[in-house]
Amino acid sequence: MFQPIHATVLYCVLVGAGFFMLWFLYDRREHANFEVVLRRSAFHCIRCDRIYSGTAGAGQSPCPKCGHENTRLRF
Repeated sequence: MFQPIHATVLYCVLVGAGFFMLWFLYDRREHANFEVVLRRSAFHCIRCDRIYSGTAGAGQSPCPKCGHENTRLRF
């Protein structure tokens, strides 16, 4: 027969599996968002003194404020 202890154990296992699945899905989503931010490059406009970001791998990017082509910042 199905005893109350079996139901309690089954409930705890299902709740634990649900939390693990949510943690796994949210962790993957957060990692994907972090990769997008990580792949950005920083630029500094020498004309208007503005710091802005652009796509990764781009050697040059126009300033969104004045349109001047600037090279990527290197640290």
